[in-house]
Amino acid sequence: METFVFYIFSAFMVLSALMVITVNNPVKAAFFLVLSFFASAAIWLLLEAEFLAIILVIVYVGAVMVLFLFVVMMLDINMAQIKKGFVNNLPLAVAVAIAMFVTIFFVVGGESFSESVFTIPDRHGADYSNVAELGKVIYTDYVYSFEIAAVILLVGIVAAISLTLRRRPNTRHQKIEEQVAVKSKNRLQVVKVDAQPRKYEPAKEEQK
Repeated sequence: METFVFYIFSAFMVLSALMVITVNNPVKAAFFLVLSFFASAAIWLLLEAEFLAIILVIVYVGAVMVLFLFVVMMLDINMAQIKKGFVNNLPLAVAVAIAMFVTIFFVVGGESFSESVFTIPDRHGADYSNVAELGKVIYTDYVYSFEIAAVILLVGIVAAISLTLRRRPNTRHQKIEEQVAVKSKNRLQVVKVDAQPRKYEPAKEEQK
């Protein structure tokens, strides 16, 4: 039964991945990518990697793909212009696809991932916590790699914020220090103006 479920979700994942690169509408392609993520999460569940499956759904489907959909819907993509270069780049694309397929076949197939190299792990009970085991491995064996990855992500965040805060010419910015320094008496100024009687000017029709 488990093997049957594995093949079902694998077929969904492969077909949805093919639809991502073959469908014409970019919004539909994004939705097929969401379906591929869900199928991948189901396969993670079959491998008893519940934490990775939940992270895949929450982070990629719930955050990244929503951002992709907003960007795709906001952009005015000219599909006619994209289709013009499809036939010209088709031979190169087919050659790259064949090279990738052959590379994956030689890496995954054969004896590299056979049962003699990687034994099938034993099934765990209901009280087994995948999150706890993953946390132990990350914060013991891979703690330095984890900290380095965190620092790299922090540098990327700081760089992104710095790029958005750069001064551009002819752009108006808020000056917070000047806004805070303003006193209440300087915000409103009452000016007394003497009233002047309005002179009556007859309309042109009356003058005629």
